[in-house]
Amino acid sequence: MKSAGTTHKAWRLEQVVAGGQTGVDRAALDVALELGIPCGGWCPKGRRAEDGSVPASYPLKESPTANYAERTALNVKDSQGTLILSLGSLRGGTALTKTFAERYRRPCLVVDLRDVTTQSVHDWLEANSIRVLNIAGPRESSQPGIARQAAAFLRTLFGQINPTRKREAVLKTPRLRVGLA
Repeated sequence: MKSAGTTHKAWRLEQVVAGGQTGVDRAALDVALELGIPCGGWCPKGRRAEDGSVPASYPLKESPTANYAERTALNVKDSQGTLILSLGSLRGGTALTKTFAERYRRPCLVVDLRDVTTQSVHDWLEANSIRVLNIAGPRESSQPGIARQAAAFLRTLFGQINPTRKREAVLKTPRLRVGLA
C-alpha cells in the first residue's frame, strides 16, 4: 500500500456528483465547492429535499420528476463510480444507491466513517480510474452529524487526491479578486 498523501500523476479526480439532499450529499458538494473541484449532478424536480428545497448555490440539474429514486439512478449512471459514506448499515435511499451501482455495473465502495482510512478510499478510486465520482449517504435527519463527519473525511481525501486544489481554489476566490482590484 502507498504511504498516506501520495498521488498518482496520471490520474486525477475531475468531478464530484451528488444529489443535494441534506447530510452526505451536501457535505460532498460543499467540500468540492470549497476546494475548487468541479461538481454537479441531479436533484429531484423542484429541487426537492427534506429541508424544503436544494439551495440554488449547488450546480445541480433537476430530474424529470420529483422522485428521489430517479435522481439517485441518474447520478449513479452519470458517474464512473460511487462512494457511499455512512455510519453503520445502509437503509432507504442509501441502500438504493448501492443497488443502482450494481445494476449499472459501476464500481461502488461502501465505507463506515467510524472505521475507514482516506488512503483506502484513495487507493480504490485510483485502482478504478474514477474521475467522475458520485458521493452518497444518509440524509442528516436519519444520522445526525453525518454531514460534519463526511465533510471532514472528504476534505482529507480530496487533499490527498488533488493536493494543489485548495491553494488554487483560494487564489481563484472572487472575494480575493475583488479585494485586489
